[in-house]
Amino acid sequence: MNRLNLLTLGVKNMRESLQFYRDGLGFDVVVYGEESNPDVIFFNNNGTKISLFPIERLAKDINEHQPPEIGAGFGGFTLAYNGKSKEEVDEVFILAEKAGAKIVKQPETVFWGGYSGYFQDPNGYFWEVAFGEMWEFDENDMLIVKK
Repeated sequence: MNRLNLLTLGVKNMRESLQFYRDGLGFDVVVYGEESNPDVIFFNNNGTKISLFPIERLAKDINEHQPPEIGAGFGGFTLAYNGKSKEEVDEVFILAEKAGAKIVKQPETVFWGGYSGYFQDPNGYFWEVAFGEMWEFDENDMLIVKK
């Protein structure tokens, strides 16, 4: 597990965040959903990708029944490792648990059609480990984001 593919930042206002990062700072972005109310925003930067996602939805994605409290222990972002198969996701979970991670959500088929789960590292940071059949990777194992 020697790569970081995606940093997801939970944001309070997706449209305002889109304007700030794309229009204000000049990031090249891919917007999913309506411009006026995006579902998710990906930054088309070199190397590790960044995405923006509504903070309340991100908290519920980690644990629908007991989402982490926003602002108290959950900083509004997750780290992601994108696997190339469901088996790889399971292998990473085994590795993480052996290393002392707290398993927060076992890998399962999720709302967007992929296979995903969450663990928490010893410092409290949440990691999503996920696989999506639609994903492609470049020669450096970096996730290719396209619409």
